[in-house]
Amino acid sequence: MARLSLDATRQQALSVSLATGAYGLSFGALSVAAGLDVWQTAALSLLVFSGGSQFAFVGVIGAGGGAAAAVATSTFLGLRNGFYGVGLAPVLRPLRGARKAWGAQVTIDESTAVALAQPAEDLPARRAGFWWTGVGVFVAWNAITVLGAVLGSRIGDPADWGLDAAAAAAFLALVWPRLAHRRAQAVAAASCVLALALTPIAPPGVPILAAAAVAIVAGWGHPRPEEVPE
Repeated sequence: MARLSLDATRQQALSVSLATGAYGLSFGALSVAAGLDVWQTAALSLLVFSGGSQFAFVGVIGAGGGAAAAVATSTFLGLRNGFYGVGLAPVLRPLRGARKAWGAQVTIDESTAVALAQPAEDLPARRAGFWWTGVGVFVAWNAITVLGAVLGSRIGDPADWGLDAAAAAAFLALVWPRLAHRRAQAVAAASCVLALALTPIAPPGVPILAAAAVAIVAGWGHPRPEEVPE
């Protein structure tokens, strides 16, 4: 049974890794269109490695916002990954040295979701879910990001191909499967309305920050469920 459990977890991790990595194609193309070159795009994926934060960064830059606004928006959205460590600590303990640093780098939505979706009493499955998903997404995301950046540097203006709205669509696709509860759906809708209302009047990056602030305040004191649908 233990072997079957691990095999099922690894299959789940692989499917999540491939599905998530595919969005790297859109990110790579949009990053180049926003003014970053292929190497800068690759470095952003390698070092930041947080899809929502990366899309927010290039979205602000592409809209004409400054580097400070882009970094602030990206950082704000990336803070959630730090909180995942609280739920994952019993699963990953003990981690030291390079392994600890590597674990921190691959602590993302997907690795957390797959790990905590396994039975609480099956610690090996939870650990397998975390590492297989985290490393799998890391490899797929970075490889496909480079492909997207190379293709994006050759297609010209993304608007000519209907890709100018791809950042918002990809971000929604990453977030939507997690909105499994009415409260989360209501908070997401309120944040979206606020961001849309502020877009015509606020500097680039501010609407996203305001929407994120609404989500954080509304979600305060309501812990994330352990089983997150992917």
